[in-house]
Amino acid sequence: MTTTGQVPGAEGFTPPGPGDFNLPPVFGDSVLFAKPALLLVVSAVAVFGFFFVTSRRTALVPSKAQYVGEQGYGFIRNSVARDVIGSQHFLKFVPWLVATFFFILLNNLFGIIPLIQFPTFSRSSFAYGLAVLVWLLYNGIGIWKHGLLGYLRHVTMPAGITGPILVLIIPLEFFSTVLVRPVTLALRLFANMFAGHLLLILFTLGGEYLLLNSDKVLYNSVGVLTLILAVAISFLELLVQLIQAYVFTLLTAIYIQGALAEDH
Repeated sequence: MTTTGQVPGAEGFTPPGPGDFNLPPVFGDSVLFAKPALLLVVSAVAVFGFFFVTSRRTALVPSKAQYVGEQGYGFIRNSVARDVIGSQHFLKFVPWLVATFFFILLNNLFGIIPLIQFPTFSRSSFAYGLAVLVWLLYNGIGIWKHGLLGYLRHVTMPAGITGPILVLIIPLEFFSTVLVRPVTLALRLFANMFAGHLLLILFTLGGEYLLLNSDKVLYNSVGVLTLILAVAISFLELLVQLIQAYVFTLLTAIYIQGALAEDH
């Protein structure tokens, strides 16, 4: 048993862990209605509603809402889609990339929004599900552009390389391009959201415990410092959330461009 004034021990403070990500169902007993799934649906509706409202009544002199929508759309259209995919093919992929960026960003921001405080993609199944959609997209584009056999040749045989070395190159390129890409794409997003959320829980709950469950000024001071660090980490997490949404969208555009390219 922890005595008053001692450093809080395991009996008094339960450290956060993976179990904190297993949230109970919101409605009924089905895991399909757990908080992460509900947030996923809310974010999809919110992103669609935002762009529907901001683009419904366009004007030469834009309203504030229209201006914000146009800036967000233009950022992905010009800085990601056009610059990466190229001016010939980029337009048809702009809706996908815009929706992907803002969908991921909003789900990431849920991690620091009060009363929500859960980044949806800290659940690996959601991150891998989104990565599978990207995998189907760029591989489907490649097969449409080059044909099945032509696409397999495109992704496994780099231009200018011939001879016996292809025996080593072909399986490595197939493994890295076709099999590993969706895993690394999802893992990067999931790991950052999981680690960031776990760190915020640790600093917040740890600081609260030190502040409220000890009569020593030193421990109380450490608790206050820990809570201040939790706020600082929240701002750092905001930057990470933005970067991860951008990186996921940028890599999606790069994979699309690679599938459309004539030479590997």
